[in-house]
Amino acid sequence: MNFEIAREKMVEQQVRAWEVLEEDVLYVLRKIAREEFVPRGVEPLAFADTEIPIGFGETMLTPTVEGRLLQSLRLDGSEHVLEIGTGTGFLSACLASLGHHVTSVDLHDSFLKRAAENLADAGFDNVNLKQMDAMQELPSGTFDAVAVSGSIEDFDTRFVDALRIGGRLFVVVGSGPAMEARLVTRTGESEWESESLFETCLKPLVNGRRPPQFTF
Repeated sequence: MNFEIAREKMVEQQVRAWEVLEEDVLYVLRKIAREEFVPRGVEPLAFADTEIPIGFGETMLTPTVEGRLLQSLRLDGSEHVLEIGTGTGFLSACLASLGHHVTSVDLHDSFLKRAAENLADAGFDNVNLKQMDAMQELPSGTFDAVAVSGSIEDFDTRFVDALRIGGRLFVVVGSGPAMEARLVTRTGESEWESESLFETCLKPLVNGRRPPQFTF
C-alpha cells in the first residue's frame, strides 16, 4: 500500500469534503504519517473515516472529526494547548505542529507510553504528557486552546477556566446518538461564548457520563 497516496486521498476525499478548508490544517494531515500512530497490523485503516480501536474500549477520532477540531481552534503557531485524551498521540502531533506547545493528559499510562514513543519517532519534542483523570483534575495554569477528544454528557465549566481570556475550547457535549460539537471562546473572567459546530457521536471520556439517576 502506498501510504503517501492513501494519505492524500484521505485529505482530499474525506477531510476537505467535510468542510475542512484551512490549508495549514490540510498540510499537517498530509505531512504527519497517521499510519505510524495506529496499532500495529491495522495501518491500512489509518486512512479510513472510521474510529480505530486502541485498547481499553477507546478509539482514535476519525480523520474528519480531527480535521474539524483542528480547524475550529485556529492555531497560529504561538499557542500553548491542552489536550484531554492523548490516545496514540496522533492528534497531539497535529496540535504540536499547528501550535507552540502541547500538554496532553490521559488516564491510561500505557497510552502515554505508546504516545511518547510515537511522538519521539515522529520527531516531536514540544509535547508534555501527563497521567491524569481530567474529570477530576486538570494541569495547573491556563492555556490558549483546549481540545477534548472524548465526549462529556454535561458541559464542564472547568475546561473554560483552563483557558486564558480569548482562548478557545473544542468539546463534544451530550449523549448518543447525536451529540453537539462546540467551540467555546472565553471572553472574560466568568464569561464565554459558545458556537455549535456540527453533530457527531464520540465515545465519552472516562467518568464523562452523568452518574445514573435513580427514581423511586
